[in-house]
Amino acid sequence: MGIKVDFRKRFYKGNDRKKGKEPSFTVDVSFEAGNELVVLFGQSGSGKTTTLRCIAGLEKPNGGKITVNGTVYFDCHTRIDLPPQKRSLGYVFQNYALFPHMDVKKNITYGLKGRTDQEKERRMREMLRLLHIEGLEDHYPSQLSGGQKQRVALARALAPGPDILLLDEPFSALDMIVRMKLRERIKLIQKELNIPVLFITHNPVEAFTLADRVVVYHEGTVQQTGTPEEVFYHPKNIHVAELAGVTNIFDDAVFAGHVGKDRALFKAGELEIITRHIDLRTDERVSWGIRPENITLLNPDKDNIELYENHFNGKVMSIVNKGTSKLIAVGSNNDRRVLVSELSNKACEELNLFQGCSCTFSFASRDILIFV
Repeated sequence: MGIKVDFRKRFYKGNDRKKGKEPSFTVDVSFEAGNELVVLFGQSGSGKTTTLRCIAGLEKPNGGKITVNGTVYFDCHTRIDLPPQKRSLGYVFQNYALFPHMDVKKNITYGLKGRTDQEKERRMREMLRLLHIEGLEDHYPSQLSGGQKQRVALARALAPGPDILLLDEPFSALDMIVRMKLRERIKLIQKELNIPVLFITHNPVEAFTLADRVVVYHEGTVQQTGTPEEVFYHPKNIHVAELAGVTNIFDDAVFAGHVGKDRALFKAGELEIITRHIDLRTDERVSWGIRPENITLLNPDKDNIELYENHFNGKVMSIVNKGTSKLIAVGSNNDRRVLVSELSNKACEELNLFQGCSCTFSFASRDILIFV
């Protein structure tokens, strides 16, 4: 079971849909997921919220099909388009959308129409326990903290027993500690209920710590789908790499040939770079990248520099403190490019780095990303 999404939704400037008029933006999305926690990850305006709204029936696609746990929500060919109230789903909006004139109890039981008072009371108590908000049932939204409001919104969405839960950047207004606690709660809820949970975020930490599966969006299309590890360590293109935190990306590598059976040689400006094996034509141009944490700064007094692949001499251009680590911008002596390395505070202290000092940096062939 799970969810299958394959639809197109066109948007027109000024809602002008005249025949032959080109849409100003198109969301063309296709992915599948099981009963797991799926993070829709990408920049604002890339189509993530449109995907949730089409699944929920709040937007109508121009074509395609949407199926949740075997139930067809939308199919342009068979003209199925279930109204929102017929779709078994819970939806938590970014602003919670709690009813201010209702207490927590009434907010949670709002969607339980047709059930007896006893059934409503029992389900409400189950949701209070599930979300750890016992004792708040008589409070009104104005009396709740941001984290409590979010839990009440989740309880209301889950109370009817939906087949799928949709979360549109639900933690964006919360502080870091509350976000971390709610992430763990969401993961536990998904495991307990065993339903697909679709969670929107543009926060990479949230995406890669929360997800069972990541769906990466860019300009209305899905660029890559996979586990957090697959997307993080093996991004398929530059768009995914940038979203996954690869800040060192360049477009000037030219394939120069193979080195032995398992290495390739590229010339990037004045640098010669050894990478993993890849089949390319000689002189073919590609983009390449390296994650900041995969750039090592060496200690000439302790490290045998000749044992390190892709080692270059350079100069520290700047140091930015991130708290638990530091970003070191390094300029190559043989090339005008600047690369950013991320080091722990301890490593930075041991190397005695400071702005303007000389340095040697290195990165392993296996860590270099090639984008053809």
